[in-house]
Amino acid sequence: MSEKIIDVAVGVLLQPDGRALFAQRPPGKPYAGYWEFPGGKVEAGETVFAALQREFAEELGVQVLQGAPWQTIEHSYPHAHVRLHFWLVRDWQGEPRGLEGQAFGWYGRDYPQPLLPATIPLMSALDLQRFAV
Repeated sequence: MSEKIIDVAVGVLLQPDGRALFAQRPPGKPYAGYWEFPGGKVEAGETVFAALQREFAEELGVQVLQGAPWQTIEHSYPHAHVRLHFWLVRDWQGEPRGLEGQAFGWYGRDYPQPLLPATIPLMSALDLQRFAV
């Protein structure tokens, strides 16, 4: 019994002051109300970066210009087994807008709660990226 792994492109948009963009999962989706970094499924034949660009354009109206692969983790949720490809993004155009009706916001050290479970283990490592001395 092998569970299909779903590849997901995830973008961590970072402001120069270290604040990161979080989005809230909308009603009707698994883990509705939980906060996460924006992103979505990688389609067949699509690179992770292309999926990241497409998802940010569709969900937030933002054009991702450059990004760097940061972490890849696998996580099993009750509804799916995902491989999350996290990218650090410091170069984009446009101001984020919730095009799917989702709440979102820029957060520093005090990030929103509750966080999606797969995101929690990354927060300490992310703080080192965001707030390096």
